[in-house]
Amino acid sequence: MEPKKNPKANVGRNSSLYFAIGLALMLFLTNYAINYKTYDKSNIDIGQLNLDDIDDEEIPLTEQLVTPPPPPPPPAAPEVIEVVEDEEEVEETVIESTEADQETEIVEIEEVEVEEVEEDIEVPFAVIENVPVFPGCDKGNNDAKKKCMSDKITKFVQKKFNTDLAGDLGLSGRQRINVIFKIDKKGDIVGIRSRAPHPALEKEAARVIRLLPKMKPGKQRGKAVTVPYSLPIIFQVQD
Repeated sequence: MEPKKNPKANVGRNSSLYFAIGLALMLFLTNYAINYKTYDKSNIDIGQLNLDDIDDEEIPLTEQLVTPPPPPPPPAAPEVIEVVEDEEEVEETVIESTEADQETEIVEIEEVEVEEVEEDIEVPFAVIENVPVFPGCDKGNNDAKKKCMSDKITKFVQKKFNTDLAGDLGLSGRQRINVIFKIDKKGDIVGIRSRAPHPALEKEAARVIRLLPKMKPGKQRGKAVTVPYSLPIIFQVQD
C-alpha cells in the first residue's frame, strides 16, 4: 500500500516567493545599516543667550548737524521805464508803394549789348589744326610748317645762346636745359619757364627765348589760340 502525500505539505511549492521576500528584506537592512549615522552629544553646543549683556550695552550718542539755510536771493534790479511825454512828436516812416498805376509813365529799356569775353584757350602744339608760323615757314602743309618752325628755333638758339657760360660756372660734360614757353593769340612769346643745372643757365635760356621774333598765331577751328611749346637745349662743355 503506497502512502498518499498531502499537496499542502509540499514545502518547495512557494520557495521562489520566500526567496524574493528574503532578498528584499536583506537589501533593506543593508541600506539602513550603511546610511545610519551617530553623533557625539558632547560636541553639540547650541550656546546660551545672556540677556544681561544686552542691557549693559552702551549706545553711542550721535550729534545731529543742523545745516544753515541758504542765503536769500539778491533783489531783482528795478526795470527802467522811460516815460514819453504826450506832446513829443514821433516821426512815422512812410513806405511808398512800388506798384504802377495808370498815371505812371513806362520807360522802354534799350537793349544792352553784352560783350563776349574771349576765353584764353590753350591747344597743344602736337594736335593744333593750324600751327603758329615762324617767319619764313609759310609754305607747305601743317607738318611741314611744324618741322620748319622747329628747325628755325633750334638754329636761332644755337646762334644766340652763350655756351661759354657753363665753363665759366665750373660745369663740365653734357648740359641739358628744358624750356617751356607759349605763343599767345597775338603771336608774342609769353610764359617763359626754364630748368637747368644752374640758375645762370636758366636766365640765359629765358633771355634767348625772349629774342624770338613775333610769329603768326596758331588757330583752332578758325580762331586764334595760345599754343604752348617745349624746347630742350642740349650742349657739351669742352674741358
